[in-house]
Amino acid sequence: MSTNLEIEYKSLLSLAEYDQLKRLFSHITPIRQTNHYLDTPDFKLRRKKLALRIRTFDRDAEMTLKVPQEVGNIEHNIALTLNEAQYLLGERKMTCGQTDLEEIFCLLVEREIDLEEITVIGSLTTIRYEQQLPIGLCALDKNDYLGHTDFELELEVDDNDQGKKDFFEFLEKNQVEYRFSKSKVVRFLDCLRHLKK
Repeated sequence: MSTNLEIEYKSLLSLAEYDQLKRLFSHITPIRQTNHYLDTPDFKLRRKKLALRIRTFDRDAEMTLKVPQEVGNIEHNIALTLNEAQYLLGERKMTCGQTDLEEIFCLLVEREIDLEEITVIGSLTTIRYEQQLPIGLCALDKNDYLGHTDFELELEVDDNDQGKKDFFEFLEKNQVEYRFSKSKVVRFLDCLRHLKK
């Protein structure tokens, strides 16, 4: 399992802004990735501000548990094969017997999450253009989920204060309006709640 501190700044984009910024990524081959979100039917993880997902790519996958910190999130990541990911997504049951995933499962059990209750609550697919800039790792995303599409710019940084300054300077330089962006999982859940009304 790898662990890292994720500090990122993000802004939702209009379609025009997305198309404009895409020119800066014209030399990048986009990646297609799908986040399969996991929670209990009554959203115990979300209530504890935890986010658990299996992200699938064309050739492999990973499981990630995000745990909020004072600044950013600690991400616990475990690499999976596509077969392993499909098995977990198909079984829809998490058990302590899956040894490669034991560390993430122990973190959930410590937080009083019953692994037997965890199930797939839905998926979000992203077409991502990503490149390393002097100011941080920059990603331009088109997200599709629950019949909804949105566009987003993310900047992952090492230093919170400098990262914030660099992000807003980047937006200003590229004439992009800042729009507050909740995390992908929160936007997905908001959309899901709206559909259930």
